[in-house]
Amino acid sequence: MKKTKSTVGVQGRRIVSYIVLILLSFLCLVWFYILFINATRSHAELSRGFTPLPSHYAVKNFVKMLHSTQPIARGMLNSLIVAGLSALLCTYFSTMTAYAIHAYRFRFRKFAYTFILAVMMIPTQVTALGFIRLVTRMKLINNYIPLIFPAIAAPATFFYLKQYMDSVLSLSLVEAARIDGAGEFHIFNAIVLPLMRPAVAVQAIFTFVANWNNYFIPSLILKNEKMKTLPVLIAELRGADFLKFDMGVVYMTIAFSIFPVIIVYLLLSKNIVGGIALGGVKE
Repeated sequence: MKKTKSTVGVQGRRIVSYIVLILLSFLCLVWFYILFINATRSHAELSRGFTPLPSHYAVKNFVKMLHSTQPIARGMLNSLIVAGLSALLCTYFSTMTAYAIHAYRFRFRKFAYTFILAVMMIPTQVTALGFIRLVTRMKLINNYIPLIFPAIAAPATFFYLKQYMDSVLSLSLVEAARIDGAGEFHIFNAIVLPLMRPAVAVQAIFTFVANWNNYFIPSLILKNEKMKTLPVLIAELRGADFLKFDMGVVYMTIAFSIFPVIIVYLLLSKNIVGGIALGGVKE
């Protein structure tokens, strides 16, 4: 059976799409390959340039990392606490805010929605000085509270969740639950959150990664070595003097810091696809 021109065109576009996706995947993954290869090499080998084959210094670099002047293992625990709690609070309260704007009709509803979106236009660096002065006056230096609780106010996360909620959450479903006698918190926790699971999973990943890699604010607030997060400790490793500087240990620390992010993605990524089947009554 002869192929028509339209069939050939569709197959041609599909081949081009696959080629582009393969190239993009290669460009994304090749840097991870370089990172893990460099993590297995010594400082002297790294000084001679890159080679595509791994070396045999991975265990030595790992032991040096654990026994370095910076508490790397404690830094990873600190980063897990900050990033995990930030992702949990951010997604939960952003979903609650989106539900309030979506389900309730009050006087300043449109103004509140516009105001929240306007906050997205303010860069973090612009408010950093005033934020640090406020934290200092509240005596919260060397405290995780300024790193965790401000994450609740996340306009970008709210906007994404609000857009997703408009497409999956029918108000008739909420009204039916109210008629059955369900309270507002029960409706939100038992009905709205399960419907929003795919969007919440996506934003939890983004929020976790953003707070895990955050260096700017933690470097200004955390002064105690035992409370510093992993990005701050990695920066201190890179800033060590010439005699103590070991690029192999730096690469091993960076590679070590990536594993929690990969684990979080693997745990939540199934909800991105699997949760799509969850839906409400369409209007």
